[in-house]
Amino acid sequence: MDAQSRRAALAEYLTRSQQPVPASALAAQFQVSRQIIVGDVALLRAGGMEISATPRGYVLPREGAGAVYTVACLHAPEDMGRELEIMVDNGCTVLDVVVEHPVYGQLTGQLQLSSRYDVEQFLNKVSSSDARPLAELTKGIHLHTVRCPSRDAYQRVLAQLERAGFLYQSP
Repeated sequence: MDAQSRRAALAEYLTRSQQPVPASALAAQFQVSRQIIVGDVALLRAGGMEISATPRGYVLPREGAGAVYTVACLHAPEDMGRELEIMVDNGCTVLDVVVEHPVYGQLTGQLQLSSRYDVEQFLNKVSSSDARPLAELTKGIHLHTVRCPSRDAYQRVLAQLERAGFLYQSP
């Protein structure tokens, strides 16, 4: 298969996929190296395709049910799992994490976490890598974009985050 055909097949594969797909799985699927897949994704993005790289793999944006909200949080690194569980336990999807960097401006990390399993996989990846969570760049202050099935679910998330002491309150 030539490179152009592979990229077209890759785009179709990602379009059909309901879950994030790791680059290594795509490499095996198309019998190329992981680096070839990374390059193909870069070219597809340059061509206008919206492909997000999440901790669990590549994913295309999907229209989901519910409304999108932003939550400002502040907590210690060891509380990251509890914070994310509060959101997914209320039926919300944690779309991303955002920090305001003094040099680079807004930095966003795609998450796409919808269940405790997703949170567990994310935390395992964090603990098994040398990478640090984005919130450590801003002394724990960060935003999450969440998609919640209802305003009530969002209000429950806010109330539980506040009880846990995770909501950011401006000094």
